[in-house]
Amino acid sequence: MNKEIKYEEAFAQLQEIVRKLENDECGIDEIAVHLKNAQRLIKFCKDKLTKTEAEIQKIKSEQD
Repeated sequence: MNKEIKYEEAFAQLQEIVRKLENDECGIDEIAVHLKNAQRLIKFCKDKLTKTEAEIQKIKSEQD
């Protein structure tokens, strides 16, 4: 991904990819492209959630 996107944008893109795949809106050549893009988006979302969770834990531990 070239630009930094927000979690919500990445998740929306994932939902759109899933919708297209479920509704057979992709040609055979597009499927691999969509799956690779989905893989990058999933990694981005997981990393973002992990980072956010770590930040929350840090804040909580500083309050104790």
